[in-house]
Amino acid sequence: MKKLMLLTVACCVVFALGCSKKVEPAPAPAPAPVAETREVAPAPMSPRQIFEADYAKLPTSYTVVKGNCLWWISEFKQIYNDPFMWPMIYKANRAKIKNANLIYPGQTFEIPRTFALDDVKAARVKAGKSKKKAAPESKANLPADIREALGYGF
Repeated sequence: MKKLMLLTVACCVVFALGCSKKVEPAPAPAPAPVAETREVAPAPMSPRQIFEADYAKLPTSYTVVKGNCLWWISEFKQIYNDPFMWPMIYKANRAKIKNANLIYPGQTFEIPRTFALDDVKAARVKAGKSKKKAAPESKANLPADIREALGYGF
């Protein structure tokens, strides 16, 4: 019984004083300095660069739907925005188009995007414009070089 009592007293002393030293936690490391990151704004684009980027997004092919004709396809804003440029589509797709008046739903035509001013003028004359009015209007979708040559700006 003496042993039991001695053991009880020892447990009470250990409990009262604690069995180990109090260890204070180490201080948290200081956060590493964050380097300032500056977002570099893209260089502003010139009006010509903006025009060229938008022109590059225009479709290079078109699939015919019921009721279409080359005149209307050419007149669509995303194609040429000029109905008198339909001969350019016809010329680029001669293997698929036997008669310019007969196109069929489901046919897919290439839409030329690189051409010369003389090509546009010849197409507009073929479509019915007089030689005096062969130059395309400023609203037409034309490559930047042609717009610049005509003095249309961007």
